[in-house]
Amino acid sequence: MADPQIRLAADRDAIRDLLARYTYNGDRGRLDAMTACFADDGVLEYTGKAPQGPAAIKAALSAGTRDPRLTFVRHHITNPLIAVDGDTASARSYFTVHSNFGPDHSGTYDDRLVLTAHGWRFAHRRVRIDWQAEGSLFDRMTTR
Repeated sequence: MADPQIRLAADRDAIRDLLARYTYNGDRGRLDAMTACFADDGVLEYTGKAPQGPAAIKAALSAGTRDPRLTFVRHHITNPLIAVDGDTASARSYFTVHSNFGPDHSGTYDDRLVLTAHGWRFAHRRVRIDWQAEGSLFDRMTTR
C-alpha cells in the first residue's frame, strides 16, 4: 500500500485538476467534456435548478440562449479547500467570472466528490452566486 501522505497529495492534485477541467471546458462551451466531470448520478445545483447526471446537466445548460455580445467568458477559481476521506471528498472554492465586458459575477462552489473508475468526479456541485454586475449579459441569477 502506498504512503497515505502520497495518496492524499495525489488525490488533492487530481481534484484541483477536476476543478480546472470543469472551468476550462465550460468557458469554451465544451459541454460534453464539462459534464464528463460529473459522476453518473452527479448533480449540478444552481439558481433553483438541480439536473442529475451528465446528460441532464448538458440539456439544462444548453436550454438557454447566449447573448451575442458575449464573446468570451473566464471563470477564475481561488482558494480551494479540499478535504479527502478515502474515496469521497469535499471542496469549497471561490470564483469570479469575467467576460469581454469586465467582471460579471462571483460566488462559491461547494462540492462533494467521489472517486470513480474514471477518477475523481463531482457527486454534487452547488453554485452560489454572491454578487452580479448590473450590466451582466447573463440571465439574472439569484443570490443566496
